[in-house]
Amino acid sequence: MTLGQLSAFVLVARLGSVTGAARALGVSEPAVSQALAALRQHHGDKLIVRTAGGMTLTPGGSRLLPIASQMVALGADADAAVREANGMAERLQVAVTSTLAEFVANPLLEAFIAKSGPPIDAASGLARTAEMAVLLNNRLADAAFGPRLDGGLDSTPVFRCALIAVAAPGFRARGNPAKWPWLVDPTGADPDSETAKVLRGLGIPEESIQVYPNQTAAWSAAASGHGVSMAFEHLAAPQLRRRDLVVVSTPATPVTVCWHLTTLPQGRISPAAASLRHFVSTPAAMQVMRSPGAGVPPSRFRPPVYVTIWS
Repeated sequence: MTLGQLSAFVLVARLGSVTGAARALGVSEPAVSQALAALRQHHGDKLIVRTAGGMTLTPGGSRLLPIASQMVALGADADAAVREANGMAERLQVAVTSTLAEFVANPLLEAFIAKSGPPIDAASGLARTAEMAVLLNNRLADAAFGPRLDGGLDSTPVFRCALIAVAAPGFRARGNPAKWPWLVDPTGADPDSETAKVLRGLGIPEESIQVYPNQTAAWSAAASGHGVSMAFEHLAAPQLRRRDLVVVSTPATPVTVCWHLTTLPQGRISPAAASLRHFVSTPAAMQVMRSPGAGVPPSRFRPPVYVTIWS
């Protein structure tokens, strides 16, 4: 029995699917299935089974889940203690949404590391909104950057911005927005994201939505006249100034959005996460979030993944 196997079990149980667990861990579905199979064999119990209503814990699985969660958290504590004893940099894992990973996460963490005192080994990983709280509560992430999270976590608004609809200057955005083609980045496929909420508010059917690998690709398609995209206004400012894109008026936009930094509450938060929480309220962090630069070109954008629990 390994921490990797326990982590896979905890995430499948908490998220309700192998697919969700694999996405949260940044590994393939077969890797999660294999880890779960090994844990089942070790205990001689199926632990969790698929039913018509979703994933259901067996009696043994129900008893194992809280213990496994504690063991995964203790594994994170053990890793931190050994690293500190050996004078190694403290690890900081930050779960972020796709758009923030593309434009903001790397420059923000680089600025944070440059300003921090003790050395910190910081990395970001993609996660959906529903996965973020699970990652934090099970110590598989130290902080989350994106939407507000509930569930006993400390979620603080750090940056306010506007979410708008954009299209090419010549795009004829007439009639019901539900009939327009919508071009979105992966956050559009996250049912709890602000983009998805706007699309639902406009009554956009699924067949009218195309999901692109990243926001830059979606904007490029919109600028070519293929449809309407969503954008945080300040991130799309260069395209708007060049008039590659223009703002499209809809009944649901613009909408004010707050980016939040979420961590475990006081007493459970790691020192590195506490330092990040302090940093995001500084003028230097505000400047990065307001003007992070050009982001990452589509050819070089690769979603970062969590790998420490599998190593």
